[in-house]
Amino acid sequence: MGDPTRAFYDELAESVHLMFQDWKQSVQWQAGVLGPLIERELAAPRLRILDCACGIGTQALGLAMRGHALMGADLSEAAISRARREAEQRGLSIEFAAADMRDLSGLTDAAFDCAIAVDNALPHLLDDPHLAQAAQQIAAKLRPGGLLLATIRDYDQIVEQRPPAPPPAFFRDGERRRIYHQIWDWTSGRQYTVHLYITLEIEAGWTCRHFVATYRAVLRAELTAILEQAGFRDVRWLMPADSGFYQPLVLARRGGSI
Repeated sequence: MGDPTRAFYDELAESVHLMFQDWKQSVQWQAGVLGPLIERELAAPRLRILDCACGIGTQALGLAMRGHALMGADLSEAAISRARREAEQRGLSIEFAAADMRDLSGLTDAAFDCAIAVDNALPHLLDDPHLAQAAQQIAAKLRPGGLLLATIRDYDQIVEQRPPAPPPAFFRDGERRRIYHQIWDWTSGRQYTVHLYITLEIEAGWTCRHFVATYRAVLRAELTAILEQAGFRDVRWLMPADSGFYQPLVLARRGGSI
């Protein structure tokens, strides 16, 4: 995850909410799905949670509103800046820091109860060594027995078809309309470039914002093996029908005695 990914999220930071029909509602919905799942897994109502790919706070804000102690980290300074603003507007005390998940050594806190990496963040890491490095860094920030929760797209199914695009979404903001869509350009192996478009109706007609990022289609068995090599145990997957979340979700525990 290098400069192109950082540049993608720096450029996208002020437009992320436009990818959702109602971003504020999505913040609440995601916390309503992920929060109870984490709380059941760890049998505690208040936890120290590290969101190591927090973006503008889509998960961190809602989990903090449930009473958890959050730290948010992201490689994008622009995303972190907006996340701080969003937290301040809600009166939430969340510590944020710019950090690439492959190197979390700059985060002074450790022994988190839970770490999360949601919304397909891990597949920005384009080879196994970088993914393994991130898994090791995340494990190092968890207490023994601590929980990792991550979500990725259903690449086991996607790689069979290599679709050129997911369906577009049409939203309405008052009297104006908004279109959100992506084009997937499959390049070499299982890598693909996402062209993300947000098209807004304005007084003069329409204007379009275009953002570009690269992902790797990581299979569930591959991620399971990497997590186990990094010292995680009890790795298991929940599909959307089981978790209620919109992407396949992996849960894993850091090894060691509690």
